[in-house]
Amino acid sequence: MKKAVINLEELACPTCIKKIEAAAASVKGVDKSSIKVMFNASKLKVNFNEKEVTIEGIEKTIEDIGYPVIKAKVVTI
Repeated sequence: MKKAVINLEELACPTCIKKIEAAAASVKGVDKSSIKVMFNASKLKVNFNEKEVTIEGIEKTIEDIGYPVIKAKVVTI
């Protein structure tokens, strides 16, 4: 498992949290219980199985729903 902290462009409203959480949860290999969107910090924290998905795959899913990714930091846990 790896842990990612994905920095997003500024989030405009609390509804963004639900949309981003749902998108992240739809990605195969993402630990759904680890998904946390920090509205004020405009960050997404998530654990994922690197054998099933890459950080780029998670980023693309978030960008595909309209939330640009600034950068991601990945650590092994």
